[in-house]
Amino acid sequence: MKSYYMIGTAMYTTILTLHKQGISQRKIARTTNTHRKTVRKIIERYELSKIETPIPCNRPSSTDSWHEEIISLLSDQLSTVRIFEKLQENGYNSSYSSLSRYVRKHNIKKNTCVRFHTEAGEEAQVDFGDIGKKFDANGKLRKAYVFNMRLSYSRFDYYEVVFDQTVKTWIQCHINAFRHFGGVPKIIKLDNLKAGILNANFYEPIYQKEYKRMADHYNCLLSPCRPYQPQEKGKVESGIKYVKNNFFAGREFSTFQEMSRHLESWLVRANNRGIFQQKDIK
Repeated sequence: MKSYYMIGTAMYTTILTLHKQGISQRKIARTTNTHRKTVRKIIERYELSKIETPIPCNRPSSTDSWHEEIISLLSDQLSTVRIFEKLQENGYNSSYSSLSRYVRKHNIKKNTCVRFHTEAGEEAQVDFGDIGKKFDANGKLRKAYVFNMRLSYSRFDYYEVVFDQTVKTWIQCHINAFRHFGGVPKIIKLDNLKAGILNANFYEPIYQKEYKRMADHYNCLLSPCRPYQPQEKGKVESGIKYVKNNFFAGREFSTFQEMSRHLESWLVRANNRGIFQQKDIK
């Protein structure tokens, strides 16, 4: 069976094209006659790095190891020339033509979104993520979701496992997050979830009455993302991906209580992986 490192460019592109059309990984594997693990790895690599070409089998480019730095600098809207200068300051020793060729080859500019900067205490982003079936508090196996509130300045997270996406659950998760952080951000950035937004019009959003009442009580502003602008809540999407890949992946829990206990202790360690700015909540 071929590794995804060896798969041809045409097949690689086909898999990504089907993925972008919303086709399931199972159906993509069946359609392309490719192992599901290979399909999953290709999609995961694309979602992580936005590289739309397979990894070559020959000797990798010396620029490959600078991929994340290039993405970061491009998101700050720097030109390729300025990026080259910044990379040189940090030890990059390849030529400008190599860098320019690398950016063009992987379509990095096309797939890189502008980074949204916020001040401490200004914004938190919220969302639900599907985590499959888990045991609830009564021992019943049910479809579960993880709620994530991520502080945009410090990337400090709050996670909670729930079993529905009702307005009541959505609001309670917010309140639990505020208690966890010990404060309330000025702005809550949310996707156009039914629990929060009835009308996806960015300029005239109609909020669920209960959700709007909660926001008024805590004196914070609800700010829905504009339709088809997912980068506006990219931080919380990264938070959802992080907890899926680093906590839920490869772990099974026999009870809801066990899962919640482990998630709480893991969250403490995860939030300590970087420096938490105490001023992120005012």
